[in-house]
Amino acid sequence: MRVCFFNRSYWPDMAATGQLLTELAEDLAGTHGYDVSVVAGRPLRGAAPGAARWAPITGEARNGVRIFRANGTTLAPRRFAGRAANYLTYFASACLAGLRIPRPDVVVALTDPPIIGLAALMTARLSRARFVFLCEDVFPEVAALLEDFHSDLVNRTLDRLNRHLLRHADAVVALGDRMKRRLVEEKGARADRVHVIHNWADCAAIVPQPKDGPFAREHGLVDRFVLMHSGNVGLSQALDVLLDAAALLQDDPSIVIVIVGDGTKRAALEARAASEKLTNVRFLPYQPKAMLAGSFAAADVFLVSLEPGLEGYIVPSKLYGILAAGRAFIAAVEPDCEAAVIAREDACGLAVPPRDPEALAAAVRRLAADRALTARLGLAAREAARRFDRPVAVGAYAELLRRVAGR
Repeated sequence: MRVCFFNRSYWPDMAATGQLLTELAEDLAGTHGYDVSVVAGRPLRGAAPGAARWAPITGEARNGVRIFRANGTTLAPRRFAGRAANYLTYFASACLAGLRIPRPDVVVALTDPPIIGLAALMTARLSRARFVFLCEDVFPEVAALLEDFHSDLVNRTLDRLNRHLLRHADAVVALGDRMKRRLVEEKGARADRVHVIHNWADCAAIVPQPKDGPFAREHGLVDRFVLMHSGNVGLSQALDVLLDAAALLQDDPSIVIVIVGDGTKRAALEARAASEKLTNVRFLPYQPKAMLAGSFAAADVFLVSLEPGLEGYIVPSKLYGILAAGRAFIAAVEPDCEAAVIAREDACGLAVPPRDPEALAAAVRRLAADRALTARLGLAAREAARRFDRPVAVGAYAELLRRVAGR
């Protein structure tokens, strides 16, 4: 069973989609015996080990997976020009790489960048393979987040491209029920071809730990009630509301807000916190995967937030790590968002409206005052995590790919 994935981000990139794809590819190869190839881009934080920077395509192998590096530019992605150059040069090299891979049974396209599905579809047609479209994000709606570039022409093009890929896919993977409804009702996807497979966390690697651990002691968090955001500090998370809530919570010195990670909005948030003298807000650096369990343990409750209108176009993947860590969370999202649904149905979190600092601050005060409730929500979160464990999700992909290939 030969499977080839197309996605710019892959090991050793730290983007969430790259880390998830790395786990999926390696588990399909190691656990399910698949012959797996990945057409990936050059890591934005430096060349892959042994890569010849001048070559359009280089090859390597890791943990049973063949990696074809479709080498392009690695300009800083904080501006549109850099992102566009990285996307286009990766796409051009990926088209060439598609001609070199061993003939696959199934070709799977993710959405980094949104145009990469065309290269994957071309490869599938030339090799007479099946084509699967894995929608990590839905375009052009996600493109509306860009602060430095807006174009109706680009958005119309992305919409037509997305619909084209959905129409020609033998199977489509949506990350949640709301995303499936979006794809079927708004994008014209066939309902019988759309399969819901959630993102996941590794419940064996991320386990509940006592709060009084090395990370909490190092940062003076042991005796504080910690509301934590961990992950990308980007455009989709609406983290301005976190600082608005921090201003409302300054009268309670026992509560501290901790933002762990990096992204396009971090510098602006740090500057605002400093200018407003929000002494109850702390910014900590990105934590590598091996350190996640320890850093998660320092939190009493997490924030999962999303800009209004994006539910179903984006599914916050960090939620599953929070569940695995056995911590309560506050879902500052719209009611149909996957995070709010899980919070309600699994009784493992509180849901508040997005961009509502008063509601967010009230939820934090409630949990800080009722530690028994916080603990119960955390226990329920760990139980819910079993449905979203890594082997469960990878098994669902393995079964889907076998069915699509007619095996």
